[in-house]
Amino acid sequence: MRISKALAGAGLLCLALAGCDGSGGTAADQQPTSSLASSTGGIADCAIGVAADWSRSCPVERTGDLVTVRHPDGGFRRFHVVKDGRGLVAADGAEQATVTVTGKDQIELSVGEDRYHLPATMAAAQP
Repeated sequence: MRISKALAGAGLLCLALAGCDGSGGTAADQQPTSSLASSTGGIADCAIGVAADWSRSCPVERTGDLVTVRHPDGGFRRFHVVKDGRGLVAADGAEQATVTVTGKDQIELSVGEDRYHLPATMAAAQP
């Protein structure tokens, strides 16, 4: 995964996604850790495919360090939450994920022609 120029120098990206499907993981893994579940109902804004318009239509589930973003057409993407400053990496497939900071508490995650807006929190870089 490549970190965009907007993210470089911003410090450590601590991705705090919530929303779980209730399967697998421990109870601690499935506790909401951000406003995704409470403010969006576990649905993220997404634009699936070439020149697609944004819509709030992609359910997001998290079990432990695995995040699944489901598409309205039945497709999905899976990501691993990593703690090395990158935030998310693609869990499968040949395409890499790219993270761009788009707001104070939001990132845009891109994989191939698909884009997602997800909540995130930034932490200061460690000296």
